Amino acid sequence: MSGPTILVADDDASVRLVISQTLAQEGYHVRATNTMSALWRWIQAGEGDLLITDVYMPDESIFDLLPQIRRTRPELPIIVISAQSTVLTAALASDHGAYDYLPKPFDIDKLAETVRRALQKKPTRGQEPTGRRAEKDEALPLIGRSKPMQSVYRVIARIMNNDLTVLIEGESGTGKDRAARAIHQLGKRKIGPFVAVSLAALQRDQVEDELFGGGRDSNGKRRGKVSEADGGTLCLDEVGDMPLEAQTRLVRFLQDGRFATSGDDLDVRIVASTKHDLRALVDQGLFREDLYYRLNVVSLQLPPLRERKEDIPDLASAFLVRAKKEGLPEKQLDKSAYDLLVAYDWPGNVRELENVIRRLSALSPEPVISAREVERELRSNTRTVAGEREFEQEIEALLSRHFISALSADPEKDPDGGQIYQNVIEQVERPLIKLALAATNGNKVRAAALLGLNRNTLRSKINGLGVAEGD
Repeated sequence: MSGPTILVADDDASVRLVISQTLAQEGYHVRATNTMSALWRWIQAGEGDLLITDVYMPDESIFDLLPQIRRTRPELPIIVISAQSTVLTAALASDHGAYDYLPKPFDIDKLAETVRRALQKKPTRGQEPTGRRAEKDEALPLIGRSKPMQSVYRVIARIMNNDLTVLIEGESGTGKDRAARAIHQLGKRKIGPFVAVSLAALQRDQVEDELFGGGRDSNGKRRGKVSEADGGTLCLDEVGDMPLEAQTRLVRFLQDGRFATSGDDLDVRIVASTKHDLRALVDQGLFREDLYYRLNVVSLQLPPLRERKEDIPDLASAFLVRAKKEGLPEKQLDKSAYDLLVAYDWPGNVRELENVIRRLSALSPEPVISAREVERELRSNTRTVAGEREFEQEIEALLSRHFISALSADPEKDPDGGQIYQNVIEQVERPLIKLALAATNGNKVRAAALLGLNRNTLRSKINGLGVAEGD
């Protein structure tokens, strides 16, 4: 044949056959093997115009061979295919110069189209073994092998080594903060700082100072989160909650990467996240259109957990490992327990699932968590969601009774002005922590799991709020 030669390396004979037959019909000459040693001989001999390879073969991993391939044949486009796919695999493939990555089972027509594009240009992606899968998954910034998550990984693999501004969109609890960290930790800026700012937690008059600072430090460097992120990544969490005044300042910064008046040269990559529909906020006049377009250079949409239920067993297993590392008892889930978790719709997404697993790890008396325990926890969870509105109304009545006068005061004249938010939080935290400690008989590890806090954070709050043992 006079067409290009495609090298195919895969341990699965059926995969080799399907790829070979399809590409042969496209006019390509195909050479297929199930060993890396044979593949390496062909590459050394200068054979092949493109390589399609699985990650793991009986004799070697493609990631062990890719550096040699790239040195020997830097022009050879490589497409990596994989049955078990994670963000780390996609990142490894991208780091090794692969043209594209396709998760198995792949659409054969899509593979053929990718081959056509690669032959006109250049390289792709990879795989992950099973074995101690939960332990490996727990260490990943994002967990899941579902088709929706593969789309997320493909975007991350393509943007992590450039400086394009990224807007991460998704419901609360879908892992937007972890996606932002993955972009930073897997990319070229990983040696620089990762600075996250939760805009939803700031009052309107705090946003500008938090981002841009109100002065300079001892080295003459301007204070503020933007300055702290110099050389790294600044994550603007819940950017849709940003006041319009601060939006104007951010637009100026994004225009040239400098403070409008400070003259400081800064090298900062912006990754923003939001649970809101920013386009709708723009239409309502609540979000600047020019800022929207500056942030939405690359859009990354995180799917809700109900749209990737096949990831729930992997997520739950990884969260059990994480709970054990945090000092909670080692637990497992039985098969029917996994089935119940998969059947639930998870309105709070991955964060809700992790909290449920941590509570089960802390409170289940048995080493294997049963379906009955999961059902009880989910029923309690559902009741909690249904009662949230009633609880909110009760809290609103309490706040109105105790803080209405403070809310009506002039913050310029009232010495306590501007402290209402912090006062309320502290007054709610103390009784909540006391209740959690009472419910767990003073066990701080279990109390931290119930509250969804790191145990060191809980210990710090106990000391800071003056919660006495047995109080």
